Amino acid sequence: MPLTFLTADREFDEAAAGPLPLPYEDREQWRRPYRPGPWRVGVAAVLLLLASFVLLSAMVIALAGSLPGAGVCVAIAVVTILSAVRSLRVGVWVSGHGLRHTGFLSTTTLAWAQVGGVRTRQQPVKLLGLPRTVQGQALVITTARGDVLRTLVTDHNSDFLGRGPAFERAADAVEAWAAEHA
Repeated sequence: MPLTFLTADREFDEAAAGPLPLPYEDREQWRRPYRPGPWRVGVAAVLLLLASFVLLSAMVIALAGSLPGAGVCVAIAVVTILSAVRSLRVGVWVSGHGLRHTGFLSTTTLAWAQVGGVRTRQQPVKLLGLPRTVQGQALVITTARGDVLRTLVTDHNSDFLGRGPAFERAADAVEAWAAEHA
């Protein structure tokens, strides 16, 4: 049994064995070309923490004998958990099939033939999705018919606030996928 991690020439052993496909190399799977940002993950964590307290209160209410009240608490907890999970899925997803624009309540999937263009543009953007707007960059997706999809990826949203280089890398990755499949 060769222990290549102990040898100094493991690069040569790996090169002789041939390149191994990485688990994320499947181009047909939907993937987000960037990681969720700390604000998005933090909000989801707080929602899940709130849901755990609501479930605990549902258990206490059920043990006290009020099943309708416990049912309401469980329903609130389920809605809170689903909201946390859905908020983590918001963004732009790509695959060999096309581009998926996932919002909190809606998802738009476009085949690459339907995507007219993907580019970054300076424009007023919402700060963390709140009504206040600031000047920033946005990833603008245009369909082949000329329609512009609602902007989800900006340098001031919950994925990229305070992470300018990460926004640039993510926008470049989505633009590269669009250029490759156009």
